[in-house]
Amino acid sequence: MKIVITGANGQLGSELQDILKLDATKECFFLDRKQLPLDQVGIIQDILAMYHPDLIIHAGAYTAVDKAESEQDLADAVNHLATEEIAQYCRLNDVRLIAISTDYVFDGTSSKPLKETADVDPINTYGLSKLRGEQAIQKWLPESIIIRTSWVYSTYGNNFVKTMVRLMTERDEIAVINDQIGSPTYARDLAQAIIDIINGNCWVGGVYHYSNEGKTSWYDFALAIRDIKHIDCQINPIPTAAYPTPARRPHYSLLDKTKVKGTFKISVPYWRDSLIEMLNKI
Repeated sequence: MKIVITGANGQLGSELQDILKLDATKECFFLDRKQLPLDQVGIIQDILAMYHPDLIIHAGAYTAVDKAESEQDLADAVNHLATEEIAQYCRLNDVRLIAISTDYVFDGTSSKPLKETADVDPINTYGLSKLRGEQAIQKWLPESIIIRTSWVYSTYGNNFVKTMVRLMTERDEIAVINDQIGSPTYARDLAQAIIDIINGNCWVGGVYHYSNEGKTSWYDFALAIRDIKHIDCQINPIPTAAYPTPARRPHYSLLDKTKVKGTFKISVPYWRDSLIEMLNKI
């Protein structure tokens, strides 16, 4: 099987590389932004044609949430228009597609775990660009698999966990938002789930939710990081209103994983267990 993975140097792409490089049954092509510039929409299908893939894992994205508010056209080009080109290529060439989306397609006003059928209503540019990408995939390739995830972290790249470790070791006291609720996703777990779906004998197209099990806030997430690493730092809870950002964030984006677990028979680790695993690596 030939697989093209976009976003090769991102958190998920890097974790996929670690797993797939051990699999001799698959010929994998990991494309970074130089090899597949998602902002150059007009050449995407020509580049993909060079690899003749059987499957594309589309993990590449514009993910600078705040910057997207001032770079709306670029965010839309990468997350929407480039995704549409990939979906069109897959349809024209009978290629399967697994694409990664986000909890930011929701407005954050729910009070219960979000199912795939919940109403979407993004409250920032990034979320809107990702939703448009989802809609383009569903238009051109409804049999594709779209996986929405949230609060992604990894030993690779920049993320909340590594930032917290750095700040806690530099400062005696920090403040972290306590009124945004969701669940973190260890990119290694998501990568393994994707591989399990590919290796399984069940392909059911549609939208799925995947994050680690459990429920937490950014504040409680930070407390866990501190305690696991045994760092001496005071962490103060603050509301979102006390930390304004260019892009609004959903207050509640806890994802319901019932569908992905039931359809593909995959297990989803508890968020704190995965956090311990990741922190032991850094």
